Amino acid sequence: MSNLKVLIVDDQSGIRRLLTEYFKHEGWRPVEATNGQEALDLLPENPDVILLDIKMPVMDGIDCLTRLRQSHPDLPVIVMTAYGELEVMQQAEDLGISAKVLKPFDVIALRDTVQQVHMQRLQAV
Repeated sequence: MSNLKVLIVDDQSGIRRLLTEYFKHEGWRPVEATNGQEALDLLPENPDVILLDIKMPVMDGIDCLTRLRQSHPDLPVIVMTAYGELEVMQQAEDLGISAKVLKPFDVIALRDTVQQVHMQRLQAV
């Protein structure tokens, strides 16, 4: 599953760097955004999957996901959060996320989740 384009949206540079380097090693094409607005600006790059943090400055993950669903209702989104707030996670689920991952996460498990979500999308088409 090489050549997969993954948009990594997180305000923590360490997480973005870690995932970018790991995904490059997997043969994927990672693209980084530091907040929800940057993620929306990068949608023309046609990512296959979005990894989206919830708590970010400028535009948080819920606002980004709400706007994203208006133009890309079927784009797979995996929410990453350190916050186990039930209300926020319910909002994300109501907006049609493909999966959720709690921080801190295992990069191998996250990679497997990305692959699984992408395969489900391909099979649905």
